[in-house]
Amino acid sequence: MISFVEASLAELSIHRIGNKSEEEFYVLSEKSIVIKDLMLSNLLQQYFLGPYEKVNEVYRFMHPNGDLNLNEVYHFAEAIFENGEVFHENSQQLAKFLYDVSGHPKIKSGELYVAYFENVQIEGELHDAIGIFKSETKESYLKVFPEQDGFGLSYEQDAININKLDKGCLIFNTDKEEGYRVAVIDQTNRSAEAVYWKDEFLKLKIRNDSFNQTASVLGVYKNFVTEKLDEEFEISKADKIDLLNRSMKYFKEKESFDLDEFSNEVIGNAEGIESFKNYKKNFEEEFDQPIPDSFDISGAAVKKQARVYKSVLKLDKNFHIYIHGDKELIEKGFDDDKSMNYYKVYFREEQ
Repeated sequence: MISFVEASLAELSIHRIGNKSEEEFYVLSEKSIVIKDLMLSNLLQQYFLGPYEKVNEVYRFMHPNGDLNLNEVYHFAEAIFENGEVFHENSQQLAKFLYDVSGHPKIKSGELYVAYFENVQIEGELHDAIGIFKSETKESYLKVFPEQDGFGLSYEQDAININKLDKGCLIFNTDKEEGYRVAVIDQTNRSAEAVYWKDEFLKLKIRNDSFNQTASVLGVYKNFVTEKLDEEFEISKADKIDLLNRSMKYFKEKESFDLDEFSNEVIGNAEGIESFKNYKKNFEEEFDQPIPDSFDISGAAVKKQARVYKSVLKLDKNFHIYIHGDKELIEKGFDDDKSMNYYKVYFREEQ
């Protein structure tokens, strides 16, 4: 979805952001950097843009009050796109704002990079893009170099691994009225304090396109099967796996999603269908994320969701049964003599 084969780095500003709660301050550079070294420019583009080749989700800027102009990052990005001469000045404003929202004591200090790229491709179109990146993780590296009749060895501490971008966003100069197209990376978002990047700094909402509609329905259905069904029906784990497999089969074979068709083909039970539709409706209301009853299916979203769909039946610590097809070929029973459950599996030949 995102490619940087034709991209070029036009301007770069670097600042340092401390942790506000720890009384660490920010340090602003006085001017942007002119990069003349082609190798360095290529390394920076790989560091900043490389991770986005595997990103499919596209977001938009928003503000709780509904006024996009109140979103600080949107405001500064708009100013840069309209007048490139104010790039560095607005990069400083972005640094100050990020510092203001870096109030949790566990947020790491680090360098903030604001970059302007030309000709970055998203969804088959070339656009200029503003990149905002933060490096928080530092590593040590060994250096080996020729010395006299052998080799010398040294090291460098607090260096940055260009294959590990901690946090970043790309703002594409398109769809301005809707909040631009925004792609996000957050490799350190593993706990509550880390949500400041997407929620407090950027203030984003998911773009309601086919990728996100497909991912949302598959996610809602998976949670419905694994978490909700037990509350209303008696259902075995094998039957749950079968329901998940049937839903994945539907999405892989169909080009478009239709709620009624999906419900009848995959669930096939009136009470279960009603329960699923109510569960979907409650999700939409709770997260303010409407999902249409019909849309084109995104193959990329199906592929991504397939990784988290489980088709494994785990039996104590002795056996795992992988169920990929007809659930009628597996039967569950109870052995009175051994006081243990068992599964009987039918097959034609071993492979």
